[in-house]
Amino acid sequence: MNSLDLQTQPEAQSDYAAVGGAPAVTAVVNRFYELVLADDRLLKHFEGIEMVRLKRHQVALVSQVMGGPVAYEGRDLRAAHANMGITAEEFGAVAEHLIAALTEAGVPAEIVDRTVTAVAATQPDIVEVSATQD
Repeated sequence: MNSLDLQTQPEAQSDYAAVGGAPAVTAVVNRFYELVLADDRLLKHFEGIEMVRLKRHQVALVSQVMGGPVAYEGRDLRAAHANMGITAEEFGAVAEHLIAALTEAGVPAEIVDRTVTAVAATQPDIVEVSATQD
């Protein structure tokens, strides 16, 4: 392949662009938090949390994960979730709500899979393992 061929190849579209960019990601994040805050298993973790700020950080994080031009500049995920006592089951419930919000928004399954896989990679930074295990 010569350099001319490289110049005529269309650029691959990011998942961020494919789903509709900032407006679509913002809508997904808003729906995601509706689902999360309606879940009694998770509600305790959001008491006293400034939701506007949290949603802004989540939009940036999801945008970055999807290859968008937005860079997440919030706190380190481990520091942000320290001492919250988040369990693997709670993390799984959050992932289920993310899948539901993406799916409801009409995001193609392959993009949902890539997004959730990237988010799942953060589990070690978010889930706290109890010091007293069986």
